[in-house]
Amino acid sequence: MSTQTKPANDAALQDVLATYEPVVGLETHVELGTASKMFCGCATGFGAEPNTQVCPVCLGLPGALPVPNADAIEATIRIGLALGCTIAEHSRFSRKNYFYPDMPKNFQTSQYDDPLCENGAIDVRVDGQTYTVEIERVHLEEDTGKSLHVGGSTGRIQGATHSLVDFNRAGIPLVEIVTRPIVGAGQMAPAVARAYATELREICRALGVSEVRMEQGSMRCDVNVSLNKPGEPWGTRTETKNVNSLRSVERAVRSEIIRQAPILDDGGSIMQETRHFHEDSGVSTPGRSKEEATDYRYFPEPDLVPMTPDPEWVAQLADGLPELPGARQGRLQQEWGLSDKEMSTLVGAGALESVAATIAAGASTADARKWWTGELARRANEAGIEARELAITPQQVAQVAALVASGRINDKLARQVVDGVLAGEGEPEAVMEARGLAVVSDTGALGAAVDEAIAANPDVAEKVKGGKIAAAGALVGAVMKATRGQADAATARTLILERLGVSE
Repeated sequence: MSTQTKPANDAALQDVLATYEPVVGLETHVELGTASKMFCGCATGFGAEPNTQVCPVCLGLPGALPVPNADAIEATIRIGLALGCTIAEHSRFSRKNYFYPDMPKNFQTSQYDDPLCENGAIDVRVDGQTYTVEIERVHLEEDTGKSLHVGGSTGRIQGATHSLVDFNRAGIPLVEIVTRPIVGAGQMAPAVARAYATELREICRALGVSEVRMEQGSMRCDVNVSLNKPGEPWGTRTETKNVNSLRSVERAVRSEIIRQAPILDDGGSIMQETRHFHEDSGVSTPGRSKEEATDYRYFPEPDLVPMTPDPEWVAQLADGLPELPGARQGRLQQEWGLSDKEMSTLVGAGALESVAATIAAGASTADARKWWTGELARRANEAGIEARELAITPQQVAQVAALVASGRINDKLARQVVDGVLAGEGEPEAVMEARGLAVVSDTGALGAAVDEAIAANPDVAEKVKGGKIAAAGALVGAVMKATRGQADAATARTLILERLGVSE
């Protein structure tokens, strides 16, 4: 019997894996960034007013005939090539029949037995170890519409008073990338799943085929998990649907492993079902029993002719692929002298390209990493966006780093400069001057603040005079506070020691 999942921790995961082996698979859907939909000329822009980007074809009205989107077919083949797949000499669309309120035709035009791309693989690295994730297929289909459940507290159909349907998304080209079962990862299975999803996202970005914005649904993962004891057949899998963040891919795998274990321990059976993962709580709840392929009554789409990609054209597409993320990451990691963990942090934060551009603009590797994985990552997280979407460019970040390196501002003041840039107040140096944030290093200007700090802390001053030089740090802190962080700390320390007649 299905039960609700509670957020899991690593200790619980270790307990489960002392008895069971996990088998994980991912089905990842990527909305392609084409100008028009898969089988009609409707626009695909995100965020338009509901039901304004529709026509008889994507609404499935009688007599409307589909016409395939050539750009979508090309993008799918390029994804397949990047994943090392074999490109089919013959491919066709089929009708996948099922009823759901946001399916205007009551069938989805997809690919079944003749996908465009098959048998690929990509390598991902986790904690210094390489895992090969095999790709079973990459196929092209159309997306469904979107249901909005109103009146409940969760946004789901349970408890809602009514539902609305927006068909703007119906018909947008959708690529599904299906892995073969990932076995042998053990305790690292959740992290491997996340690393794979991260690598796939970066590949699609490098190819320019999709924005892969998980928060907007242009990339979403279905996570399949089963457990078995060593040497026994694989267990029954569940499918956690539409997981829409990299972090939650990892959490969904971990929590489902731990949910299944006590059921099996008690002699129960895992129900083959879909489940819904709740991003806010890390809890999954049952969806519906999972259909087999026969339940969808697939048959060839009668309104579309089969596709036969020209081998010469496919070869040209292969020759035109950009440097792929794995190769680029390896090259940059060596050039920058980073560890596997440091590079994984950059990639996971979606900051690799921003760091590279900041370094190209003149910043050191250390400074670029510090800003994009520290202060800027924090601000992006608070805003619910990726760091690269912040209103600050890599060139401006490099300028901030240069101001710090020159001694004109310190790290505390630099954060205020970043505040100004993000607020649209201009370039970093202009913000520094307008806000009066330059470091004060003139001994005359600092003298009064130093004298005040010594007078206000006579006990600390006596300790310094008595030879406890480290105690001068408290006086430097008092000077920094009095000058709102604008004092040059080294100059202030020198003045303090001079005033107290102490030499190092």
